[in-house]
Order: sequence, then structure tokens, then C-alpha cells
Amino acid sequence: MTRSILEQIEALIASTRASGSGEAGRLVIGFCTSLTAGNLRATLLDFKKLFPQVELVTVERSRTRLATSLRNGVIDVSIITGDPQAFDTKTTPLWSERILVVLPSDHPLAAREVIYWTDLRDQTVLLSQYDPGRELEDLLNAKLTSPGDRPRIERHDVSRGVIKSLIAVGFGISLVLESDIGANFSGLVYRELRDGTGPSRIGFSAVWWADNENPALQNLLKLLAERYPFGPVAP
Repeated sequence: MTRSILEQIEALIASTRASGSGEAGRLVIGFCTSLTAGNLRATLLDFKKLFPQVELVTVERSRTRLATSLRNGVIDVSIITGDPQAFDTKTTPLWSERILVVLPSDHPLAAREVIYWTDLRDQTVLLSQYDPGRELEDLLNAKLTSPGDRPRIERHDVSRGVIKSLIAVGFGISLVLESDIGANFSGLVYRELRDGTGPSRIGFSAVWWADNENPALQNLLKLLAERYPFGPVAP
């Protein structure tokens, strides 16, 4: 009996130490991009290997809902695109991803290795109303300032996966980030989108509250600082 009690006490002490060092516990990460490929997926895999006892929970929401969830303490950290200052929290720049055009393999633009923003002029561009669809639309309008040069934009209240299904049956083309290419759809191809200076990119940032004392969060932030010490490549 005494030995059993001692073993339980030792296990409790070990568990407390692991939680205090961030090697155990729970970490909730919010995001609004794809996990099929890219740096976010790789980071989560690395963290899980380093800290297998941490319960890693992911939450996919819009930027607005992520901000609310962060404010309410529902999530520990958000990985977002665009301007993180709107969150009024601690932030650090991470990586950037290229913007790609996804289109049917028999589309005339599919024969090109690279597509320029001006090539989209006469196209129908399908965008999800979910993030980062709105940000991609804002960037498209910034790149093609003349309304006559802009493509027709159709906004759909569906996921990115459904957008790809619509492209596959000929409804139009779309813009995605390169982390989205892991979701393979038959009959679709991806082409890099450029302007006169090179590939077009969107930066990612980590956002969290400074007073969040979750040790697991601190370990994630350390991992991000090691993996991405210089922040994103300039667009």
C-alpha cells in the first residue's frame, strides 16, 4: 500500500514538472489557412514530436472570430495572414507563401509556367468568402487598379475545397496560397502568380496575449523563433 502511494506521488510530481515546463498540458492554436502542406503543417508536426504529451488542439476560424477567441481565452495563439496589428496583441512575423492560380488542366493559361496579374483580366475568379479569400481579393484589386483590367469575381459562401470542385467543372479559376496545394483535385493545375518584381506573396504572423502564462505556448514560440528567425520574405 505504501509503495503504491509513493508511486502515485512520484507520478503526480513528474506530471506537475512536465506541465510547468510546457512538456505536458494543452495548447490551442487558431488558424485560417490550409494544413494540407506548408510551414504551419510542418511546425505542428515538429511540435508534436518534441512535446508528445501536450494535447495540441487546432481551431479553424475567420480572422475576426480568431480575434474574438483569442480575446476570450478560447485559443492560445493565432497563425494569421495579413496585418496582425488589428488584434492589439503580441505578434511576431513568421513565413510568407506564394500566391498561386488554380485552374483546369485544359485552360489556355495552364500552358504557361508563370501567370501574371494582368493575365487574369478576362477571367472569372472564384473566391471563398472565408479567409484568406477576402485578402486575396483586396490584393487583386490593388494589383489591377483599373476596373477595366480586373477579372470578374464571384464570391461563394463555401470552403476552399468546394471552390476547387467548381473550378474542376468549368466555373472559373481561383487564387490560393501554396500551402493549399497538398489538397489534390483531379484535373486541376497550379501556376505561380507574379507581377513585374517576381512572385506575389502573403506573410504570416503569430498572435498571442502577452499575459498568457501557458508554458506550452512559450515552447511553441521558441520553436517558431528557431524555425523562422528572419520573418517572411518581402512581397
